[in-house]
This record gives sequence, structure tokens and C-alpha cells, in this order.
Amino acid sequence: MVFSSYLFLFYFLPVALLLYYAVPRAGKHLVLTGLSYAFYGWANPLFVPLLLGSTVVDYVCGFVIAAARERGDARAARRALAVSISSNLGLLGFFKYFNFGVDNLNAFAMAAGLDALRLDLAFTVTLPLGISFYTFQSMSYTWDIYRGRAAAVRSFIDFACYVSMFPQLVAGPIIRFSEVADQLRSRTHTVTKFARGVAFFSVGLTKKVLLANPCGKVADLAFDAGSLHVMDAWYGVTAYAFQIYFDFSGYSDMAIGLGLMLGFVFPKNFDSPYRAQSITDFWRRWHISLSTWLRDYLYLPIGGNRKGPGRTYVNLMVVMLLGGLWHGAAWTFLAWGALHGVLLAAERMQGKAAPWGGLPPAARVGLTFVLVLVTWVFFRAPDLPSALRYLGFMTGLGEVTPGAGLIGGLIYQPYYVLTFLVAAIVVWACPQTWDWSRTLTPVKAATAVALFLLSAAMLTTQAFNPFIYFIF
Repeated sequence: MVFSSYLFLFYFLPVALLLYYAVPRAGKHLVLTGLSYAFYGWANPLFVPLLLGSTVVDYVCGFVIAAARERGDARAARRALAVSISSNLGLLGFFKYFNFGVDNLNAFAMAAGLDALRLDLAFTVTLPLGISFYTFQSMSYTWDIYRGRAAAVRSFIDFACYVSMFPQLVAGPIIRFSEVADQLRSRTHTVTKFARGVAFFSVGLTKKVLLANPCGKVADLAFDAGSLHVMDAWYGVTAYAFQIYFDFSGYSDMAIGLGLMLGFVFPKNFDSPYRAQSITDFWRRWHISLSTWLRDYLYLPIGGNRKGPGRTYVNLMVVMLLGGLWHGAAWTFLAWGALHGVLLAAERMQGKAAPWGGLPPAARVGLTFVLVLVTWVFFRAPDLPSALRYLGFMTGLGEVTPGAGLIGGLIYQPYYVLTFLVAAIVVWACPQTWDWSRTLTPVKAATAVALFLLSAAMLTTQAFNPFIYFIF
């Protein structure tokens, strides 16, 4: 079930809100947890025990860590933390990387002529929805208790509600327990907050349906083409940059909006990333909940920038490589992470300033965006040879066949070009949803309603198109 579907918009969501507001305050978390498990199990009920198991393990480990800290038993606290981390990473590692490991083992065995090492399995492992998000979220809870930054929650229902909350369960943002702990104990439900949530959700739905999906069609045509002219290749990868931004930020907007409808205030997950003036600045603005998670739970624990420049560069590479692998079990994601790691290290050598720091801000934004586009090629391409071939088209070094011009008749249709231009205007000239919805006027409210109705109408013309980050 996806947010941008009639099933969710006109059946699940109205029923969920009706049930949530019909029960007294003491029962809201139980109802919300039940709704979240129903939402999660809609695609495959077999995913539900995994979510429940991860929740139970971290709930128990949280209590053990808190009790061990109280009596000064550091060893017991470390053991409980190790159980939490190993269970979460083990769950994530098996379901996300098992197939990748088998495929690469078999490829190595074939290349080395060691057929005895091949694993000819009659099954493949299915990736559960949202596992990359809820394992990180649940694991951060026990880690924060261990570090004394959070207290163990007594109610299992409250903790299960935190882990499984359907607005952000499948594709984030990654909410830390400390960010909602007080809200789980007490929060307000107001008409103003609910109205802002509706506006947030409407803008997010618009981003997905009216901008991300059409840009995605252009990107698909370009990346699936056998040959491209230079201009077409740049147009295609820019369309993908718009697609992934509006797709993911649209989902985050909808998640934040749904949270507001339920009385929760979730943190911002995007801050106009394509207006960044360096790659370092880009990662302060893109998928903020993940970048800050990697900073606090990986980069800083392995030393951060406290052990000299050389170690800092190594730490940046490690974090970005693992960040790339978090996104997907493929060499293309590792290459994407490695490129960002190299760029971040290069900027760190310049004292966190971009190498073109003397240029005007607009030029720095443009150059940063070009670098991001180059890295997006690896993120979007199905494999490394395809990525390198596409980069060849972008640089004019690829072999352009006589039929390459035919792709222009598809990707430069007026509807796609208009959508592309609107997307560019929104990216570089329009206010963020967070700021736009802060104060709702009658005009803004009418705009939000109009956008929702237009997006809902457009859904009838689009095939099923899940969010990109659902596969992560």
C-alpha cells in the first residue's frame, strides 16, 4: 500500500483517522500500532513477524541496558547493546545482502574456475519493506539508552507504536526515540496542526504525482536507451535528479503531514538540497535523518575528525561506502557512496569549503549540482558498465548510433518538457513545504485542496508507481 494510491487516500486513511480519534487518549497508541501493522502487512503478512521480533528484542535490551547502568554494570550494558546491534544488523544483512553475496560468490567462482564453490540455490531472499529504516530507528533507541541520552520506555505498546508508526515506517524519515519520547507521553491535537498536516500531505502528493512520476518517465527512457546524444543524456539524468528528489521529499512531506494529523511533529528531512554550494552542504540538506544518523552512530564512534586529517578522510570514505551499501546491495551503490566519500574528503582538505569557493554563490550551486548529477548516474544505472556507458554519452565519448535521435521524439514531448521546467522552478525558486505550510492562509488552504484534487485526478492516468525508497 502506497500513500499515492486510491486505496490509501480514500479507504485506509479515513478509516485510520476515524478510529484514532474515536478512542480515548489511553487507547490511541494501541489503535495506531494495530493500524500500522495492518498497513505494513498489506503487501506481505510474512513481513510482520520480522518487525515485531525486532521491536521485542530492542524493547527488552533497552530495559536490560537501563537496569545495568543503574547498578553500574558496564559489562551487562555492553552485552545487551551488542545483542541489539547484532540482531538488527543481522536481520538487515541477511535480508538485504544475502542475494548479493551469493551472486558475487558465484561470479567469482566462475571467473576463477572453481565450480565447487558455486551455490545453486532454489530460492532467493525477498527484501522486506522498510527494513533499512526500522532497524536503524529501533537500534538507535538502545544505543541512546546506553549512552545515557534516553530513558527506557516502560510501555511496550508505546515503543511498538514508535517503531511501527505507518507514516514513516516504510521510507522514513528515520525518527529517533528522543525526538518523539515527550510526544508519546503527551501531545496536542489541534485543528491548526491537523490543517497543516493536510497541507503538508497535499504538497507531498503533488510532488510525487505531478512532478516525480513524469520526470521518472523521461529518466527511464533515457537510461534504457541504447544510444544518446550529449544533450539528451544530460536531460535524462537531470530528470532523474528531479524524480528522486520529488519522489523522496514528497514521501517525507506526506509522512510529516500524516504525523501532524496524528498530533506528532517529525523533524525536517530535506532542506532544498539542490541549492547546496558544496557536497558537504548537500549532505546537510539531503535525507537529513540518515546523514545525521550516520554521523552520530557511525562517523563519530569510529573517530570522526578527532584523530588527524588522514584518519578523517578514511572515516568519511567508510561512512559513505556503508551509506551507499545501505541504499542497495549493488556495486553501483558502492560506487555512488565512494564518489561522495572522495568529494567530501576533497572538500575537507580545503577546510570544508568547496574547491570553487571564490566563485559567486550561483556558480557554486551549479557546479555542485553537476557533481551530484554525475553521482546520480551510478545510483540510477542497473550496473557499473551501464553507468560508465551513460557517462560516456554525457561527455560525448560514447558511440552514438544513427537511431539515437529517435529518443528525442519521446523525451521532449511538451508535457514532459513543461513538467521538467516546473520542477526546476520549484527546486530553485519556490519555498520549502516546511516554510510554506507554517502559516496557513485561506489562499494557501485553497491551493492545498486544489493540488490534492488535481493529484488524485492524475492518479487515474498513471500506472502503479511505488516510491523509489521503498526498495531500500
